[in-house]
Amino acid sequence: MMAPLLFTALAMLFVTALCLFWPRRAYQQYTQTPAQLFEERLQLLALARDSGELAEQDFDAAAQELKTQFLSQQQQAQLSQPGSGWRLPLVLLLLVTLLVGGIYAVTGHYRQLDDWQQAQQQLQQFGERALLGQGEPLSEQEMELFALGLRTRLANEGDDAVAWMLLGRIRLSQGAAEQAVAAFERALKLSPERVPLLLSYAQALILLGDDNSLARAGRAVAKVLTREASNTDALSLMALIAYEKGDMAEATSAWQLLLEQLPKEDPRYAAVQQRLTELGVDIKVPGRQITVNLFVDPRLKQANPDASLFLFARAAEGPGLPLAVQRVPLPEGQLQLVLTEQMAMQSEWTLASADKVQVVARLSQSGTVELRPGDIQAESGVLDLTANTLTISLTLEP
Repeated sequence: MMAPLLFTALAMLFVTALCLFWPRRAYQQYTQTPAQLFEERLQLLALARDSGELAEQDFDAAAQELKTQFLSQQQQAQLSQPGSGWRLPLVLLLLVTLLVGGIYAVTGHYRQLDDWQQAQQQLQQFGERALLGQGEPLSEQEMELFALGLRTRLANEGDDAVAWMLLGRIRLSQGAAEQAVAAFERALKLSPERVPLLLSYAQALILLGDDNSLARAGRAVAKVLTREASNTDALSLMALIAYEKGDMAEATSAWQLLLEQLPKEDPRYAAVQQRLTELGVDIKVPGRQITVNLFVDPRLKQANPDASLFLFARAAEGPGLPLAVQRVPLPEGQLQLVLTEQMAMQSEWTLASADKVQVVARLSQSGTVELRPGDIQAESGVLDLTANTLTISLTLEP
């Protein structure tokens, strides 16, 4: 960064030299000085005297007047020279200084230096907020400062598995999967058996998505499962890896194992159920359930790309609070969704609480289950749920 500044300063000094010396030399080359003019005119007067054209008395008077003019010109030149001689260089010097200072203000390193100092001073605070959840979540700028502080610590204190893992998680949260993988690999060299590190490493590799990365992610997850066979995060990643590779049998097996490990109140439970249903797996769910074959007109998706679909069951009589509800991004075309007792909004108000129900599929533009102006919905008739299982069809269209 200093090289461009140096070149700019030298260029400006060169221009200053041209301004100071080039015009003066040209003027001196093509014009006579006052002394030269005085000498030339005095010689002309002497020639006129010697040839008899000018009397001696007239010569003396003319020579004296010429000397007076010369002295007057010399005095004026001496008085004016200091004022013009120092002002121009000073002005040009100020211009050079201002220009160089302006360039440094735009391209200099002082902002980076300030960020580096802030990262060093607040490294512990950033760590507490990021890891322990103390205070406000880190902003994007603070995340970058946290990463800068970690890199500085690694440079000053040497390799540290925790610091590399944190740096990898920061890059993973920023979507920089390749940088995250590189950081996690540095951490794994120091701590190859750390389970959270292996899981984070697998997540980053899955984001890369190529066959080699998916294979490496599978090996990392398998290493976790050999130590913790019921680790739900590892089972979830194993299912996802198999799904990305197109191995639906292995994905189904992993999701079934995961479903057995998850408590029914876990938010992932319904999502895994839905995934298995899409794969054609007959899930044995305790309690009542409603299977809905839903068709969503593609025109709705085109007109509302960011809308949500709420599928819920409510009691035909009684409170309007849904007995079971499921929310998904607005799909298009044909799909199958399932409502179960585990999808209740309140544990004491489920599908088991009412024998007569009504199922509603609602396009929500606001992202809330409440009906708002502009929302579109399809409703079933009153359904008898005493048989515990029920399959219906609905069509959602403009």
